[in-house]
Amino acid sequence: MSNLVPPHGAKTLKPLLLTAAERAEEIKRAEKLKRVPLSSREVSDLFMLAMGAYTPLDGFMGERDWRGCCVDMKLSTGLFWPIPITLSCGQDLADSIGIGEEAALVDGENSDILGVLKVSEKYKIDKELECARVFRTTDPAHPGVQKVMEQGPVNLAGRVTALSEGHYSKTYQGLYYRPAETRAMFRDKGWSKVAAFQTRNPMHRSHEHLAKIAIEVCDGVLVHQVLGALKPGDIPAEVRVQAIDALVRHYFVPGTIVQAGYPIEMRYAGPREALLHAVFRQNFGCSHLIVGRDHAGVGTYYGPFDAHHIFDTLPPGSMEIQPLKIDVTFYCYKCNGMATGKTCPHDAEHQLAISGTRLREMFSKHETIPHEFSRPEVVEVLQAYYDRQG
Repeated sequence: MSNLVPPHGAKTLKPLLLTAAERAEEIKRAEKLKRVPLSSREVSDLFMLAMGAYTPLDGFMGERDWRGCCVDMKLSTGLFWPIPITLSCGQDLADSIGIGEEAALVDGENSDILGVLKVSEKYKIDKELECARVFRTTDPAHPGVQKVMEQGPVNLAGRVTALSEGHYSKTYQGLYYRPAETRAMFRDKGWSKVAAFQTRNPMHRSHEHLAKIAIEVCDGVLVHQVLGALKPGDIPAEVRVQAIDALVRHYFVPGTIVQAGYPIEMRYAGPREALLHAVFRQNFGCSHLIVGRDHAGVGTYYGPFDAHHIFDTLPPGSMEIQPLKIDVTFYCYKCNGMATGKTCPHDAEHQLAISGTRLREMFSKHETIPHEFSRPEVVEVLQAYYDRQG
């Protein structure tokens, strides 16, 4: 009997990917269907549906679920869900597909068949409403807002049969784990309380401090890395893995960290995205989500602790996973170690603020990286990468 948290809103996971034996025949059939091209974000959502990370969703959302997510973060069933998972297309294509008809879902970049959608609904959305509610802004300079505004005018809804996971399972062997697999790993380790640490960067000293705080209150930490589309200048996943491996090998008790990656594309929705991260981390078997400063934020659209505060607004029972809300972390020269705003009494002049952005800047300008900023074993891995970039 597992002591892990159950999947969100379900007793068991709901992966939508067919078995390898079933896929070949279904792909042949899908080749004869009308094709709906997917944006990079929609591709990543399809892969999340495929692996069961979006349990209990069985496809792309209809209008009632879309509106409920936007307005009060609930599906039409009443289940908590903070961000719409939708598929859009052009008006002409939508008009050519009938309700009840099946359509092939293809990658908009290379036309690979990724799945089949049985269309149950076609509807138009209020893009400004979605952006204002989900992103708290309609500024087109916000990358998430830009994606929504670029969508086609019609959303297609319906059940999805997933036929592919893209390149992820092959490219990231030993890192790409589905929710059923992380749950099995946690059970094998005897873990019941697991904290998820979200990252799209190598782990510097602040990240290390966050993970170690979580280990004090949980059995272990899932270092869960974004494998989907990143921002320009971000460190490639394979380099990030090497850097995190070096950190874990030298500075963590063996058996307290599991590294994994998942195929989502960041929306940079700040507080709302923190909630989505919590929902699908529960599906991966995590009981806690580490929520640091400006979680999933971009620019100055969100306050540094907005992602902390939003969890306090949720009705009881919205989800079983709990946030580990941790203050700003830094190195304090007077404390002679890592600290947070809750544990360090000293003035800012004694504190070294640490961020991935500043670390990349130091590498690009060939500055010496102080040990208070990043562990030397991590610096060695990253320096080799930047040297190769010229």
